[in-house]
Amino acid sequence: MLIQCVIIKKGENMKNKLFTALFGVAIFFFIITFSIGLPIYCRFFYYMQIEALNLPASTGYDYATIKVAFDEVMNFLTLPGFEFGTGVFKYSQAGKAHFYDCKILFDLNFYVLIASTIIIASLLILSKLKFISFCRPFNMHVAFLSCISIFTVIAIIAILIFIAGFDSAFTVFHHIFFPGKDNWQFDYYQDEIIRILPQQFFLSCAVLIGASIVIISLTVIVFQVLKRHKIKKQQ
Repeated sequence: MLIQCVIIKKGENMKNKLFTALFGVAIFFFIITFSIGLPIYCRFFYYMQIEALNLPASTGYDYATIKVAFDEVMNFLTLPGFEFGTGVFKYSQAGKAHFYDCKILFDLNFYVLIASTIIIASLLILSKLKFISFCRPFNMHVAFLSCISIFTVIAIIAILIFIAGFDSAFTVFHHIFFPGKDNWQFDYYQDEIIRILPQQFFLSCAVLIGASIVIISLTVIVFQVLKRHKIKKQQ
């Protein structure tokens, strides 16, 4: 009977460790994909920059024309059933192929975001119902450790970008995610859509993503620290 109880206990501990690890990984990817999704799904972020980046003056097209072209591209990248289009702007087959590559990454980000959200919600419900219990590595909640990991990774990336410069980081990014391809280097005259997607816009996207990751991570970290302090005070 004692041996049976020990076996059951070990099984419970192993189950809790596995679910704790899964929960931590899900939080990590949720914060990353949620933050990446902000400039992708919140189109008003781009709309605000049409005037801020002086795109009507630099391209010769009005706000409405630029917005329509951007919406056509984003409809293709983020919604099912839409054909590729760039409004009144010309594009080459190489440029079109690059957007198909981008769509794969956008879809991947969306699927990971949905999957991580479902995992987090499911595990929280199971924990609330006492079917599982999260382990506390280093006597800290796993969410705290996940956010510390994210914060560390982002800090390292930010330092590297600061040292190398955004232009170099932008190039390295494309070499990593589009290996062996150079169709992301758009011809200004053949792929006119790049005129309304200047590098300053992508810099703004990077800043938004980084800020979102830092804010969410810090919020969780501070919350967990205060919660731990409150528990100690009660004890």
